Formats: sequence, C-alpha cells, structure tokens
Amino acid sequence: MTVAFAPRTPPLLACAETFEEALDEVTDAEPVFLRTGEKAELLRRLTAIEARVAELRLRVMASAGDVADATGARDIGAWLAAETRQTHETPRADHRLATALDRRYEHLRHALRAGAVNVEQARVIAAALDGLPDDLDPSVLRRAEEALVGYAADHTPRELTILGRRILEVVAPEIAEAEEARRLQAEETQARGRSKLTLKPLGDGTTRLSGVIPNASADRLATYLHAFTSPRKPDGTSAEAFTGSYPRRLGQAFCQLLESIDPGRLPRHGGDATTVMVTIPLAQLRAELGVGELIGGDRLSASEIRRLACTAHLIPTVLGGRGEVLDLGRTRRLFSAAQRKALRLRDKRCRAEGCTIPGTWCEAHHWRSWADGGPTDLADGGLLCGHHHHRAHDPAYTTERLPNGDVRFHRRR
Repeated sequence: MTVAFAPRTPPLLACAETFEEALDEVTDAEPVFLRTGEKAELLRRLTAIEARVAELRLRVMASAGDVADATGARDIGAWLAAETRQTHETPRADHRLATALDRRYEHLRHALRAGAVNVEQARVIAAALDGLPDDLDPSVLRRAEEALVGYAADHTPRELTILGRRILEVVAPEIAEAEEARRLQAEETQARGRSKLTLKPLGDGTTRLSGVIPNASADRLATYLHAFTSPRKPDGTSAEAFTGSYPRRLGQAFCQLLESIDPGRLPRHGGDATTVMVTIPLAQLRAELGVGELIGGDRLSASEIRRLACTAHLIPTVLGGRGEVLDLGRTRRLFSAAQRKALRLRDKRCRAEGCTIPGTWCEAHHWRSWADGGPTDLADGGLLCGHHHHRAHDPAYTTERLPNGDVRFHRRR
C-alpha cells in the first residue's frame, strides 16, 4: 500500500494565502457601519500590518536575486516593476532598502517587522545611517541606529530626516563637530557641482525659470527678495510692496531685483559694461501701443520700454524711418546717483497717492517722458515704487498730478 503525502506549502506562501482568504472574506464589508472608535482602531492596526507585510516583501526581495537571474532582468527591482506594472523608481528603491536591512541594519529590520516603524520611516533612517562616515566605529553606528528607531515612535519621516543629520551629536558628541564640518564641506562641494539654471520662453510673454543652486546662494537670494517684499513703515508696521500670493510677490520682487542691479558693477560683456539695449522706431516710441525689440532678446511694448528707460539699466536705440540711429540713450539722460539721493531726501516715499513704500525701495521717474523731450532734472523727476512705476507707463492708466506733488492714477474707460 502506497501512502501519498500532499506537498507541504512553504510557510511564507501559506501566509500569503491566509492574507488573500482573509481579504476575500471582507470584500463587501462596509466600514461606514463601524463606530468611531472602531474605525480609529482599525486604521491603526492596518497601518501596523502594512508595515509588517512590507517588511516581509522586502525580506523576500533581499534574497530574490535568482528570480532576476532566471528572467534576465537587471535586478529584482526591475523584474518586480515589469511584473506588477509599476514605475521602476519605487521597486528599485525598495530593493536598496531591502539590501540595507538584510546586510547592515538588523535593529531597524526587526522594528519594521514588528510594525514599530513604517516603510517611509525605515527608508529615512537607512538613508541617515548610510550618510554617516564609512570609518565610523561599529558601536557608534549601532547606537545611532537604535536611537533613530526609538525616535520613530514619536516623529514623522521629515522630522527623522532632521534628527538623522544630527544623530552623532546624541550618540557621539566628541566626534560630531568634526564630522559635521566634513559633511557640510562635502555637501557644499557637491551643491556647486549640481548648480544649474534654465530659462524657457513660454511664448506668452513669460519665461519659466527653474534651477538648482547651493543653499547658501538660495539664502542670500531669499534675503534680497524679502528686502523687497517686506519693507517697513517708519512706525515699524509692515507695508505691502507687492500684491497677490507669496509666490507671486517673490516673482515680482525677483524682477525688481534684476532691475535694481547696477550694470556698472557687473563683469564686462563683449568688451563693454554689461548693458541691455533695445531698438524702437521713433513713431512707435511715441505711440501708446508701440513695439520695440531687445537686442538678442524678445519684443517689448513701448510703455515697458519707456518705463525701463527711466532707470540706468537699459539703453534705448531710437530709429528713424529708414532704420538709421537717431538717438542712442546715454547715462546723462538718466538720473544720476546724486539726483536719486536728492529725490529720496525730498520725496521720502513713493509719490503715488496713498502709497507708503519708502524712497529706498523706489525708482526715479520722469514726469514728462524723455521720449517727449522731458529733462532729467529734479523738477521733472519723482519717486515711484515698482508697482506704480509700471502703472505710470501702462497705457491703460492716466495720471493726474495733485497739488501736493503726489500722482493719482485713473484706469481708462
């Protein structure tokens, strides 16, 4: 008599089958009928279960190199991405974490297995530990791992990232400062190498600016922009220099910063001081809706050219009917540094009615346009903040000089 034994299902596969059967039993169960406390309890338990299932999946991935070999895949992450129709980034990141847990971070692995740490926290902790010096004493590394796992009970992944950067101050303060200096130096060197900036014209009058710069440069830029977006009144209260959401205000401040840069202090470009030149026919310049063109750049309205010509950062080249140069704007046509100081002493603030932006944030403006023969003197000059300087050259508005020297704007009907 022959006795046949059914093949034994490996425990891990049996576990997966049990999961599937349990989930099948609650396919139609509606959580809406649970009490509030029951929903809270279920969410907590399911989250812990997810962490434990994720650890099991990572444990299998760490030993599944043979699966990738059998199918010719680059690694188990690439195989899993193709098999489960995921993007490659997540499975490959999981593979790196699985390898780290299997080979280096036993305490973290057990915490994830027990549901005390979730996958996102584990990823952050592993990255922090990987960032520690390679020659670090193993006992210090172990203490750092245990400390970060303990912090996971009360801190989010974002908070753990911050704690991970300073973990040596907790577990090995005697070497923390030197290691911090080395890490910062390496980060700064890497940041300089990664710096990049792209300018992409969008075809609608705007250009998308995107880039990556070192933190130190970003902090300096933020300080400059805050100087424009957060001016103060004499009584210490805040005065709004720009309008709209904060990102929009920063964008406006960035434009104002560029217009405030003195070309004379920039590197020489093409054998001359760095300048911006614009060509415009005389008839277009005098027209409300004229058009000019930046040399090597985009087209601008005549009103924008007239506004920019009030500053020392643009040279207008006025053309006659046959294209001959009638006038190449010179710095003597612009307000001098001494004149701008005198305007600040006299006007104190933006001369737009009701505006309180201090004079140090303002630009010198010709009350009678230089295109119409307006002289560059104090009698024809006044201070306007960036917002109202745009208004002064906007053909949609008219201006009215008030008896006290202020200017009032009216939208055209």
